[in-house]
Amino acid sequence: MSEKQRTLKAPVAFKGKGLHTGLEVNMTFHPAPDSHGYVFKRIDLPGQPLVNALAEHVVETSRGTTIEENGVRVGTIEHVVASFAGMSLDNVLVEIDGPETPILDGSALEYVKAIERTGTVEQQTDRKYFILKEKVEYYDAEQGIHIIAYPDKIQSINVLIDYNSKVLGNQYASLESVEDFKTEIAPCRTFVFLHELEYLSKNNLIKGGDLDNAIIIMDRQVSQEELDRLAELFHKPKIKVQPEGILNNVELRFPNEPARHKLLDLVGDLALVGRWFKARIIATRPGHQSNNEFARSLRQLMKKTVLQKQVPVYNPNLDPILDINEIRSKLPHRYPFLLIDKVIHMDEKSVVCIKNVTINEPFFVGHFPGEPIMPGVLQIEAAAQAGGMLVMATLPDPENYSTYFLKIDKVKFKQKVVPGDTLILKMNLLEPVRRGIATMFAEIFVGNKLVMEGELMAQIVKIK
Repeated sequence: MSEKQRTLKAPVAFKGKGLHTGLEVNMTFHPAPDSHGYVFKRIDLPGQPLVNALAEHVVETSRGTTIEENGVRVGTIEHVVASFAGMSLDNVLVEIDGPETPILDGSALEYVKAIERTGTVEQQTDRKYFILKEKVEYYDAEQGIHIIAYPDKIQSINVLIDYNSKVLGNQYASLESVEDFKTEIAPCRTFVFLHELEYLSKNNLIKGGDLDNAIIIMDRQVSQEELDRLAELFHKPKIKVQPEGILNNVELRFPNEPARHKLLDLVGDLALVGRWFKARIIATRPGHQSNNEFARSLRQLMKKTVLQKQVPVYNPNLDPILDINEIRSKLPHRYPFLLIDKVIHMDEKSVVCIKNVTINEPFFVGHFPGEPIMPGVLQIEAAAQAGGMLVMATLPDPENYSTYFLKIDKVKFKQKVVPGDTLILKMNLLEPVRRGIATMFAEIFVGNKLVMEGELMAQIVKIK
């Protein structure tokens, strides 16, 4: 039986300081309609703009996860969205009157408790799952970061941290069921090493931080004079180092609380994939940047999986949107390298073009004599030209620009393309065009058969 989407029974309000800005913030979680997702509304700004909590909207990951859409930002959102995912909520509207969510006690516990008190309700629409069918991996050898997602029937997460710290050592945490999130993961607070705390404080980055919402790891010997100075900085009467190697500002809720907090952050960052997914995730030394890179990879794979189900239909009896003469006015390519004949569909995110392959193509002379096959590189080029039509349509003066390849990735050729085939070239933007960079998912069909697929990245450059 299908699971239904869920939202809150009633609004839930919070008040507190932003960790980095130090600003007093009012924030309210509101019930939201089916398929709404997690959305933040900046009620302190003109027009009360919305910011969708999605991986591609992440713009800052240095000391938390910050999202931005249309120039509007919301910072340190990871604990908020982790509480939504951990409490099985699909749709929430978050109204906030500042640029950063309140840090509260440094965990997701208060959010989870408030959601539990208020309750959740089942909605009409089925919850949509992204079913992982292949291993997805992120690896940063320099930082020792490794995140892998394996296909599985459930979603589980395992985290290992190792910071070469005598205090922390190697720590491991796991979440085998989302039902355990509220008791095993939500209470776990952020942690910071003493040297990081000093740097952040000197650089005015933790205006809302205090010794009540973080575990302070002592990674070097300090004098009582330094401890007194730290106590004065954070308005505490007296602090000392506990035998466990942490300050006596807080008591650990779990022996491996730092590892559990890293798992909490990972739950929040992966919630920005935008859909529930079933996979076994194993993460070594994860952080917000790597979490976001991994979430983006999952999101792109999810988009491609959805797009692959949509085979375009070509009806030659219908007039094209753009014919060959109109294409020539928008693309600089000419014989023998103009490889699209007409455009049959175009919207803001996708384009479908047609290429008729005949024996008169000049490349068939040598590829191959007696067995004419269209080279794979020319199939990629045809797809790129179709993508060029899409991105050029976003420009007011496309004749003054060209597109150039930056990357070709994950290209697969499924079957041969031969004379007489009519290629249906389908291009979908995987992300909005930013700073002149377009990332697209390419598919080429002959009839309803997929013959090529891959990811293409191009740069839009003004012609000098």
